[in-house]
Amino acid sequence: MPSPSLLQDLVAHAAERGPQTVALRADGVSTTYAALQLAVSDRASALVALGVGRSERVGVWLDKSVEMVVACFGAAAAGGVFVPINPVLKPAQVVHVLADSGACVLVTSAHRLAMLAPLLAGCSALRHVIVADARGDAPVLPATVACHARGDLAGLPRRPAHGVIDHDMAAILYTSGSTGLPKGVVLSHRNLVAGAASVASYLDNHADDTLLAALPLSFDAGFSQLTTAFHSGARVVLLNYLLPRDVLRALVDERVTGLTAVPALYMQLAALEWPEAIGTHLRYFANTGGHMPRDTLAALRRRVPQARPFLMYGLTEAFRSTYLPPEEVERRPDSIGKAIPNAEILVLREDGSACEPNEPGELVHRGALVGLGYWNDPERTAERYRPLPRRDAGLPMPEYAVFSGDTVRMDQDGFLYFIGRRDEMIKSSGYRISPTEVEEVLYGTGLVAECAAFGVAHPVLGQCVQAVAMPAAGVVLDAAQLLSACRTAMPAYMVPTDVRIVPGPLPRTPNGKIDRRRLAADVEQLHGA
Repeated sequence: MPSPSLLQDLVAHAAERGPQTVALRADGVSTTYAALQLAVSDRASALVALGVGRSERVGVWLDKSVEMVVACFGAAAAGGVFVPINPVLKPAQVVHVLADSGACVLVTSAHRLAMLAPLLAGCSALRHVIVADARGDAPVLPATVACHARGDLAGLPRRPAHGVIDHDMAAILYTSGSTGLPKGVVLSHRNLVAGAASVASYLDNHADDTLLAALPLSFDAGFSQLTTAFHSGARVVLLNYLLPRDVLRALVDERVTGLTAVPALYMQLAALEWPEAIGTHLRYFANTGGHMPRDTLAALRRRVPQARPFLMYGLTEAFRSTYLPPEEVERRPDSIGKAIPNAEILVLREDGSACEPNEPGELVHRGALVGLGYWNDPERTAERYRPLPRRDAGLPMPEYAVFSGDTVRMDQDGFLYFIGRRDEMIKSSGYRISPTEVEEVLYGTGLVAECAAFGVAHPVLGQCVQAVAMPAAGVVLDAAQLLSACRTAMPAYMVPTDVRIVPGPLPRTPNGKIDRRRLAADVEQLHGA
């Protein structure tokens, strides 16, 4: 077969190479590539038979499951666009995603549908709901919405898929909405397939790998566990975990070889004792979604010294951007590395000129992974997706790149270092302060399990630095002790004016990142009360 060009080709190619190879494992049940390919093909036909048109959207609100994978890949295979919705979102947020994307089909469970039903009148484009499990009595839905049991789809007539090419839409991934209502990033078949090939190449994924899908599949790095595995013919274990210990148990029971997670989960895992068996098969662990604290990285490396650490940085708008090769981790533990294969990362000033080595500037991503923009939002698209000057004067057509909004620097050897997000940078007394820099000092004390630094309004300074911290296990945490450590390790303008100690975990966005915006709003509300 020719090389994959469409998302569904990843499954088809793997099924041709190894039809009886296990593609997915969920709740102790295995699904082969042949069975997955058949299910995706059947779902594509059923969606077309239901009237799903070319590029129409199919919302999927489910826990990680074989049905969720089939629904997403089946929508793409039909010539439609899948919209995976984070299972932790509340009904009002789900309805916003469905309405904003104009989804004509929703795939969900009976329990979730019961929660959504009273709100679905706000989804004017919705025509069909597919219930993935035994549903019992269906809730009352708008008269314009037909409800189908998954088993009923087999009785629909066979229909060919709509023709699409690799530049066409395949998915809309909605961000967590920490800056307001969620916004949808549109990704093409080319973005997803090129991302799979690139990530699989530097992680050296192969058919004998078992990847643990611990992140939500609505998250770009979570969905990437599927695409990189399918590109390689590997196996994916779908895990809906309640506790960090469930992750360790899955690593043992499924003999996982590759784990990708966010720093918040790694911090929890690093605090646990790891069964020795994990070290006999885990060959890499990869970080995404934020800076990995040095102490956490060191603890993980002690737990599984033979596993190769990959520190990664990614943008939903470009699916994946950089990684730090494991052999550089000792020398550059704070680096986010260099561009992944088939991408170029630039560091630019506000006027678009290139920064000098170690000069802070905006990270700009160009190449095959640059998405198609924000769904139905030309203003935000124009802010993030902007034309680059052509290096070859003879090419008149503009090239669009993603201007990330993240401030980084590039050293003389081409390695990148994250400084902070422009919209999270703290501006105090004329200084721009990175919250991650403050957090690194707090973590370095060994007294803190979780922490976050952020800016709040101040009548004289513009903003002052605030921090919230949760004690490490068995530690009686003292704010004065933490502030003393800050004064020792950083200039005065960076020292928090206050550190608030909280007993429990810090709030997180649906993608698992610590929600600095919510913490800042809580502190400002407290001060204003």
